[in-house]
Amino acid sequence: MLPDNLGYLFDAPLRLAPSSPVLFQDEVTLTYEELDVRCNRVATGLARLGVGAGDRVALMFSNDFRFLESLFGPMRLGAVSVPLNTRMGDDALRYVVEDAEATVLIANRAMAVRARAMAAAVPRLKHVVIDEPSAGADARLPGVIGYDELLTSGSPVLPRRTTAFDDVCMQPYTSGSTGKPKGVLLTHGGQVWNADVLRKAMLIDDTERALVAVPLFHKNAMAGAVKPFLLAGGSMVILPGFDALEVIRAIDRYQVTYMTGVPAMYKMILAEREALARHDVSSIRFAMCGSAEVPDELLDEFKRVFRGAGIAESYGLTEGGPVPVTNTRWGLKKRGSCGLVFPKSEVRLVDDAGRDVPDGQPGELLVRNPGLAKGYWKLPEVTATKFRNGWLQTGDLLKRDADGYYYFMGRKDDMMNVAGENVYPKEVEDVLLAHPNLRDACVVPAPHGTKGVVPIAFVVERDRGATSEDDVKKFCLERGAPYAHPRRVVFMDALPLGGTGKLDRNALKARARDMAIDA
Repeated sequence: MLPDNLGYLFDAPLRLAPSSPVLFQDEVTLTYEELDVRCNRVATGLARLGVGAGDRVALMFSNDFRFLESLFGPMRLGAVSVPLNTRMGDDALRYVVEDAEATVLIANRAMAVRARAMAAAVPRLKHVVIDEPSAGADARLPGVIGYDELLTSGSPVLPRRTTAFDDVCMQPYTSGSTGKPKGVLLTHGGQVWNADVLRKAMLIDDTERALVAVPLFHKNAMAGAVKPFLLAGGSMVILPGFDALEVIRAIDRYQVTYMTGVPAMYKMILAEREALARHDVSSIRFAMCGSAEVPDELLDEFKRVFRGAGIAESYGLTEGGPVPVTNTRWGLKKRGSCGLVFPKSEVRLVDDAGRDVPDGQPGELLVRNPGLAKGYWKLPEVTATKFRNGWLQTGDLLKRDADGYYYFMGRKDDMMNVAGENVYPKEVEDVLLAHPNLRDACVVPAPHGTKGVVPIAFVVERDRGATSEDDVKKFCLERGAPYAHPRRVVFMDALPLGGTGKLDRNALKARARDMAIDA
C-alpha cells in the first residue's frame, strides 16, 4: 500500500525494518526510525511556529542529510516544501522566496550567511531557521532561530494527516533560462507514483545503497535516488558535492551499489585511474544517467572498470513526472536511447501543427501521466499554454524507433533553420563524436548574413593539438548533410558546465552570437 502523503514515503521500511540504516554522511548514520523521528520533530516544530496546510517552507541547503527531514517534515503538515537551487545568485534566490510567498526559511550551516541576508531582505519571512549555535543571537533579526531549537521544540509523535492525490507537496523552481524562474506545482500522489515506477524499473530493494553527489535539490538526485530508495527501504550516502576522488573513496568505504549522475561526472571518475586501482569499487551494480546522452566509449569504459556494471539512460523534466521515459535495469537497452515509456505514462511526438510524426522523425514531446505537475504557481496563462487537455508540451525534441525506444534530440528552440533546412545540433554532435580524436562536442547557432544562422562547433580533443579545424570540417562534410556541417570549429580544454553538472549550452550560444560567419 503506497502512502497518500509524500512526507511518509518510507512508511513500509519504517514498519518492517526501523533499525536499518537509511542515511550516511561523514560520521553520521541515521536509521529509518531516527529519520522518522526527526521528520516529526521538524513538522511539529514548524507547527509551533504557525506553519499549516498550504504554507510554503523554503529550503536553502547544500548537500546535507538535514535537507531530507526538512523536505518531508512540512509535507506531514500539509505544507508545501520549496527546495531552492543554491547555485542561483542572491537576487534570483530572493525572487524565488518572495514569489513562493514562503513564511519560513530553513538553511544549513553552509548557507547561514545567505540565509541571514534573506531574513533581512524578505519581510514576509516570519522565521528563518539556521543550523548554527548562535542563530538567534542577532537582535536585529528576531525571527532567526537555531535548527536544534526547532527540533527540540517539536515532538517525535505527530498525528497522521491524509492528503488528496492532487494536493501540492513540493514547489521546485525551474532554472529560468527563458525568463524568471517558475514554481512547479508537484502533487503528493504524482510523486509517490513516480517513485514507485522508478523503484520497479531500477529493481531497488533494501540491499541497494545509493551514492548521492549531485545536488539534493535537483531531480537527478530526488527522482534518481532519494525517492525510489526511501520507498524501497534502501540506503543512501550523501556527499557534500561532487569530487571524483571522494566518490571513489565513498564507494569503497560504504560498499555503494548504485550512483546517479551526468556524463561529465562519470568521465571525471574514470579519469582517476590511480584511485580506482587503490580502492575496491566492485560493489557497484549499476548507475543511471540523466540530462545528456552517454557516449559509447564512456559506457564501455564504465563497464570495464566497474566489472560489468552498466549505465541506464533516462529522460525527465521537473514538470513531466518528473521521469516519463527511462531504460530499465533489466532487458534490452539501445545505446543513445533514453528508453521506453512507463506504464500509466503516455507520450506523443508532434510537429508544429500538432500532428503526430512517424517513427524516425523528430517531434516535440507531449507527456501525460499521474506525476504531471498541476501547473505553475501564480502563472495561469503560462500554465494554460504549456498544459493543454491534460498534456504537457515539453519543448523537447525526441524521436522514436520502430521498437518504441525514444531518443533525445535537444530542445525545440535549439533547432536551427539554416537557409530553410532544419539542423538538429545533436545529429551534428553525433557525427563529431565519431571523430577518433574528439572527446566532447557542442553545436550551437551563429548569425549569418544570408542563411540566417549556421552551425558552429565547440570541441574538446583527446590528444590536444592533433586535429585541425579543416580536419574536423572535412570529417563532417564526408559523413553528414552539407548544410549541417560546422562553419567554425573552436577547440576548448573543456566544455562549460552549469550548476547541476549539465552542459551549459547557453554560455556557448552567447559566445557564438559574437562570431561573424561569412562562409
